[in-house]
Amino acid sequence: MQIFGVDIGGSGIKGAPVDLGKGDLAQERFKVLTPHPATPDGVADGVKQVVDHFGWTGPVGLTFPGVVTGGATVRTAANVDKSWIDTDARALFSERLGGLPVTVVNDADAAGVAEMHFGAGQGRRGTVILLTFGTGIGSAVFVDGVLVANTELGHLELDGHEAEKRASSKAKDDHDLSWEQWAGRVEKYLTHLEMLFSPELFILGGGVSRKSHKFLPLIETVRAPIVPAQLQNNAGIVGAAMRAAEGA
Repeated sequence: MQIFGVDIGGSGIKGAPVDLGKGDLAQERFKVLTPHPATPDGVADGVKQVVDHFGWTGPVGLTFPGVVTGGATVRTAANVDKSWIDTDARALFSERLGGLPVTVVNDADAAGVAEMHFGAGQGRRGTVILLTFGTGIGSAVFVDGVLVANTELGHLELDGHEAEKRASSKAKDDHDLSWEQWAGRVEKYLTHLEMLFSPELFILGGGVSRKSHKFLPLIETVRAPIVPAQLQNNAGIVGAAMRAAEGA
């Protein structure tokens, strides 16, 4: 069975049909740049470009970089335009896609669902925290495999700032940090999360997960195991498609 997944990020909008039997992309993903400002209309146009590229006519699952309640309503917009707040994203995207059935979910939650089912979290009990490092830091928390939705742990305070302003991959680029410097910030953030939640496992995702060998060995004081996301930066697309399949 194939369902289309779209991952909306602060820098790019990417999507592809997903083979839900394998938990992998059925075709090479297609990506467009996220418009700036990332308004509802601009992002919806980008999503339409991605879906139209494949000529897709079935259900579509989409991630969104913020809190989404009821599978539809956007409540926060940290890394996109503030006009998203209180927008019915499901209705907007469905209308722009010609009435296709649409499911919308928080981006990190989608990535977490995919990793728990197909990736590094398979079979893990207790508390598992997935973190996506990109334009911001997304989080997905699972207790005995059950998702605690919309946690937004990237907004916890770290050194007097929101954690994602200090330890996201964007912060690494913006401040021209070495891998050692950035790993130190990530380590401090993970230590704080470990004190609050005592997880059995951390899964680190986002685009930077492809380079985990450059920073994971530098994190030494966190007691819980830390592993890279196995689906890497495709986890959001896969998780979005999984949620759309549930809705269908």
